[in-house]
Amino acid sequence: MAFTTEQEAIMDSIVARYPRKRSAIMPLLHFVQSIYGYVTKDGIEKIAEKIEVEAAEVTAVSTFYTQYKSEPVGEYHVGVCINTLCAVMGGDAIYDSVSDHLGIGNHETTKDGKVSLEKIECNAACDYAPVVMVNWEFFDNQTPQSVRNLVDAARAGNPPAPTRGPKTLRTWKQNSEVLAGLSDGLSGEGVSAGPATLLGLKIAKEGGSK
Repeated sequence: MAFTTEQEAIMDSIVARYPRKRSAIMPLLHFVQSIYGYVTKDGIEKIAEKIEVEAAEVTAVSTFYTQYKSEPVGEYHVGVCINTLCAVMGGDAIYDSVSDHLGIGNHETTKDGKVSLEKIECNAACDYAPVVMVNWEFFDNQTPQSVRNLVDAARAGNPPAPTRGPKTLRTWKQNSEVLAGLSDGLSGEGVSAGPATLLGLKIAKEGGSK
């Protein structure tokens, strides 16, 4: 899998952001995923070449963080939070429902390549439990039926907008490019922190705290 001249130029620009080249490992891994959909062996070797480290060091990072995938995932990667609060609020039921609906299990992808599924330990959004993330975008206060509807719409090419963030749900590769630090121009769209997140601040202000 050869990288194009343009892709290599983008990788060089990512490396140039940092005073130490090795600091660019994580965004470069996201950039490789934006091209291939997962972290390839050739991608690891290219990153190692760009930042002048051993390929084993890049592999160590790519296998430590769960956002990096060693196998292709779906165009829409669905992460269902099954940690304590989400589980109590229905996360386990959501996972079981969507798994049965799609006919796939944890870390598996539908045959059409459209949707993959993952159990997530925490989406860091307990105030909107149960939460599902698709390509790392939030879908709050979900139910088994709403998630089945979500994946059906995604497979049909018409996914709903995230609850918070951009008004359009972008693909796995497109969001990987954003995580690499390449702007999609959508950072100002939508709500970033909703009422539940800001409730504590509201109460503090009403009580006279600064």
